[in-house]
Amino acid sequence: MNARTHARPRARKRAGKAGAAGGGPGSGGGPGGGGGGEGAGGGSGHVERGAGSRRPLRPERRRPLCAGSERGGPRALTPRTPRTPRTPRTPRTPPDPPGPPNGSRTVGSRSRPFSMLCRAVHCPGFQPSSHHLLPWVRPTAGSRTRVLIRPLAFQHESSRSWSNIPFITLPLSRTHGKSFSHRSELKHAKRIVVKLGSAVVTRGDECGLALGRLASIVEQVSVLQNQGREMMLVTSGAVAFGKQRLRHEILLSQSVRQALHSGQKNQLKEMAIPVLEARACAAAGQSGLMALYEAMFTQYSICAAQILVTNLDFHDEQKRRNLNGTLHELLRMNIVPIINTNDAVVPPAEPNSDLQGVISVKDNDSLAARLAVEMKTDLLIVLSDVEGLFDSPPGSDDAKLIDIFYPGDQQSVTFGTKSRVGMGGMEAKVKAALWALQGGTSVVIANGTHPKISGHVITDIVEGKKVGTFFSDVKPAGPTVEQQGEMARSGGRTLAALQPEQRAEIIYRLADLLTDQRDEILLANKKDMEEAEGRLAPPLLKRLSLSTSKLNSLAIGLRQIASSSQDSVGRVVRRTLIAKNLELEQVTVPIGVLLVIFESRPDCLPQVAALAIASGNGLLLKGGKEAIHSNRILHSLTQEALSMYGVKDAVQLVNTREEVEDLCRLDKLIDLIIPRGSSQLVRDIQKAAKGIPVMGHSEGICHMYVDPEASVDKVTRIVRDSKCEYPAACNALETLLIHRDLLRTPLFDQIIDMLRVEQVKIHAGPKFASYLTFSPSEVKSLRTEYGDLECCIEVVDSVQEAIEHIHKYGSSHTDVIITENEKTAEFFLQHVDSACVFWNASTRFSDGYRFGLGAEVGISTSRIHARGPVGIEGLLTTKWLLRGQDHVVSDFSENGSLKVTTSKECKSDWKDICTINA
Repeated sequence: MNARTHARPRARKRAGKAGAAGGGPGSGGGPGGGGGGEGAGGGSGHVERGAGSRRPLRPERRRPLCAGSERGGPRALTPRTPRTPRTPRTPRTPPDPPGPPNGSRTVGSRSRPFSMLCRAVHCPGFQPSSHHLLPWVRPTAGSRTRVLIRPLAFQHESSRSWSNIPFITLPLSRTHGKSFSHRSELKHAKRIVVKLGSAVVTRGDECGLALGRLASIVEQVSVLQNQGREMMLVTSGAVAFGKQRLRHEILLSQSVRQALHSGQKNQLKEMAIPVLEARACAAAGQSGLMALYEAMFTQYSICAAQILVTNLDFHDEQKRRNLNGTLHELLRMNIVPIINTNDAVVPPAEPNSDLQGVISVKDNDSLAARLAVEMKTDLLIVLSDVEGLFDSPPGSDDAKLIDIFYPGDQQSVTFGTKSRVGMGGMEAKVKAALWALQGGTSVVIANGTHPKISGHVITDIVEGKKVGTFFSDVKPAGPTVEQQGEMARSGGRTLAALQPEQRAEIIYRLADLLTDQRDEILLANKKDMEEAEGRLAPPLLKRLSLSTSKLNSLAIGLRQIASSSQDSVGRVVRRTLIAKNLELEQVTVPIGVLLVIFESRPDCLPQVAALAIASGNGLLLKGGKEAIHSNRILHSLTQEALSMYGVKDAVQLVNTREEVEDLCRLDKLIDLIIPRGSSQLVRDIQKAAKGIPVMGHSEGICHMYVDPEASVDKVTRIVRDSKCEYPAACNALETLLIHRDLLRTPLFDQIIDMLRVEQVKIHAGPKFASYLTFSPSEVKSLRTEYGDLECCIEVVDSVQEAIEHIHKYGSSHTDVIITENEKTAEFFLQHVDSACVFWNASTRFSDGYRFGLGAEVGISTSRIHARGPVGIEGLLTTKWLLRGQDHVVSDFSENGSLKVTTSKECKSDWKDICTINA
């Protein structure tokens, strides 16, 4: 390149003017030379271009050098000769990164680096800078990484374009941590791998995809991705998709004669070669499978990328680094990688495969585990066509689903046959799961084909629900909740077999322990109160607190239960003599295993335990975490009392972090659920417990109607006790209905003054607010349980309107009328459909202790056998005992030798039953 071409036009023009100012022609410069004129010293000032003065098409960007120091002096431009580019040398292995610039530090020297493939293409029209690209990872807040990049020097040859492929090594930003020890921790999983088995992706005929299941899975993955998680998908299905496509092509290539007879001879299966067909199907189906995934993810504004790998890719260190870097870059850009084995080039399947040539799922199991460990994922979800891991083959009668699987339990598991669509089977899945668990990744194996759960199986797993089998390397010290349920059932049967006096003695002993260990109980409750201070509302704090008076009342109630439980279990309800020596009895028996869930009420633990002991039921207790210390000491005292006759396992306290919804699914272990807590808790349990009956009330909206003929003294006294004695109780007054004629009367003024003195906040109903010029705050809803010093006042025109209001806005708990008119009172008592209906009495009487039951397990507002305060009788059911001597039904037929007894001992209704059975 001519050096003179580097002189810029403006510089040449200034130099020409300088030459013209100097004079005429001379020999100092040639035509078009540096002086610009014909001579350096003088001349005519004419500027003449030489051949070398042509302006270059693309001038090099160089910094000019000044010849003089004066500002207005001449400037001689001496161009620099460009450096000859050196030939690049690409190393076989990526070099170790040099030290960070400016003293910055890298992340953990032990972090495994990964390689990211960058390609820089140089073209003649692009002028790169002369620096180097060196990335550095620096830890920042929020566990994110900052990449500091310096420009890259692109080397090229003058004769042709050349592209360099350097490997940029970045250390991982995450260290390899431990796996989660409990399901509840899965909600913290950030990076998740979901593996879809062939049985999940394909249809039942192994030809084509199950589009409904795939759409549901894509939706769940998209929801988690949009929550900020990093999702990866390991999928099968290319063979099935391609098989459907190639079969269609074969059908199109057949003649009419072949098509007509193909159904008889099944020519398609005869023409197919299993191994070659599988590879060809994979090649033909990969593009269609990816297009389907891309179309589905696009509906949720998520981009997907495809990566095909083989087992050999993990044996080469450089390929593994490239794969690692690619996946990290895709996750960084919020893209969902879809990984699959490159089935078109994998080795052939085993000859004894029952898959008809479909590529084995075994590779995808190991692939998912390997990727999970390599990418340091938090959770690996393996979806198959079984519920999870069983202690024996799922088809056997004694097979039980294993909720949590530990590495040490592998020897006690028996594996069945492999799935029809896939080669790995459950044994391969377990091996892959244990390998991933050893690498620090939590694993869950679940069913992805069940129509009732497949629509939310992935999200349920991430939320910590009990779905499938969870692999954990941390084994809890105590028994599982399933084991506790079995222990409670076994202990309950032993408890029911004791004599009534023995069960009563256990309850007496528990009552004595409550008073003897009073200081320890109050100390534990004080610790709960201190921890709950500021976190719980005042009504809940009041329910949480225990006092000496509460413990004394509990002891009195337990002694009442013990004295009244002598003839509870085994009591004959009725006895019928059907025929000679054929006697029928109906006797009371325990229900079985009770699950009692309570919130902020540690005092209900000994009450419920005593009722369960008296009725011979096994008991599972699930208390709130806010009362954990109080519950523990009360449960230990209960087991100490039960140990008198070796039945301490009959009452179990669930201390594990089991969700209430998971407990409600144990329909084979639990016979009745009794919730004691907020209305929201009861509603949630009623919704979750689909196969187990629930006894309880969701709300305690108690009403009181004040009739015009009510006594002034009785009204203020009863209203004060109903609302202010214990406002957090479920039987406290919530709505006061006042007859219209009582407005602006001394009785009404006394009621309002009393409520103000007691600092009760009044909410005005719609009709009551219309009568007042300046009314209190209008009630938001007439169906409200306040649980505090708040009350709603509404006006009604008659007792009939009061009854209609109670039926519309009440909860069928407890409702009261205050009147001196007996006829009106009886009308109210007969027509109000609630569990407890009172006349001139406080709502607070709806309690098992006040009813003389000793204690209550709860108040039921449903219409089953137990309603209102439920004591011992509500925890019993019946069974029939028939005692005979060689009796058969045919003896009671028309031609039989025996007839139905018609004596007074056999009631007419039972005679009819016997006749019908005959």
